[in-house]
Amino acid sequence: MSAPGRPHIPVLLAPLLRAVAPVGGTWIDGTFGAGGYSRGLLEAGAERVIGIDRDPAVFEMAEDWRGDYGDRLELVEATFAQMADYAGDGVDGVVLDLGVSSMQLDQAERGFSFMKDGPLDMRMSQEGPSAADLVNTLEEDEIADILFHYGEERASRRIARNIVRKRAEQPFETTRELVAVIERALPRPKPGQSHPATRSFQGLRIAVNDEFGQLIEGLEAAERALKPGGQLAVVSFHSLEDRVVKRFFQARSGGGGQGSRYAPVVKSETPGFDKPSKAIPPDQAELDENPRSRSSKLRVAVRTDAPAAPADRQILGLPALALDTDDTQKTQRRRNR
Repeated sequence: MSAPGRPHIPVLLAPLLRAVAPVGGTWIDGTFGAGGYSRGLLEAGAERVIGIDRDPAVFEMAEDWRGDYGDRLELVEATFAQMADYAGDGVDGVVLDLGVSSMQLDQAERGFSFMKDGPLDMRMSQEGPSAADLVNTLEEDEIADILFHYGEERASRRIARNIVRKRAEQPFETTRELVAVIERALPRPKPGQSHPATRSFQGLRIAVNDEFGQLIEGLEAAERALKPGGQLAVVSFHSLEDRVVKRFFQARSGGGGQGSRYAPVVKSETPGFDKPSKAIPPDQAELDENPRSRSSKLRVAVRTDAPAAPADRQILGLPALALDTDDTQKTQRRRNR
């Protein structure tokens, strides 16, 4: 547990610091959140950290401690896909912590949690269409596709059908209203199973925040931002994210692994990364202290001196919905304006 008034200790912080050994140099924390990774990097020896986040609320929460680091810590409101704009002549390392933070989950008013009643929002940037906008206006098959492809929810069609029926009576406004519909569509969970709304809330959150579009653009931006020899460390929290990160590192380090009909082997003549690590999971001590870390994985790779190059979306293991069109999320957002 973190001390009162101090940022929490983020998932996989200790193994991340062991892997990257941030002695000196400038680092980018592309998902600042509660500031745990930034603070860890600075205390482990990083000379300077640029903390980036699209959620303006996180910087307000950091006001009581950010001054401890003086000009060694710079905070920037932006998405991590924009990090190269703040990298100057290049940085020595980039850290990305994907998905929603525990801080956001714990704030009922943000609408991320199915365990707390609040507005059905889920917007990390607090701008643009919310989760309520999606479930209240998208077609039934579009809702089902989001739940299936982004949430891996096998009962997506049944849930989407129930959502459309319920919204005909009254539009959804709160998380509790949506949870009730999902719970009625699924069997009661057995002991040890996840909450029935887990997958649906994940799918909606990913769609609202264009998380896969941001992830690919963020990985590409990190490649542009890093100096030769710089390190990229990525912490993911579900299998869909980890698959994309793994295949990005494979493709940009000279090969696409064993390949499959979905992700054929691809050789790169100018690999942008070297020495990608295997996935590093939390140890038992961390699992005991923080059960939310159970699905997390850390991957690290080292930047080469090759020119940065765009990633081939077709080989990265993106969910099918994310590959239907390059503008899937933009189309959804225009529809809801």
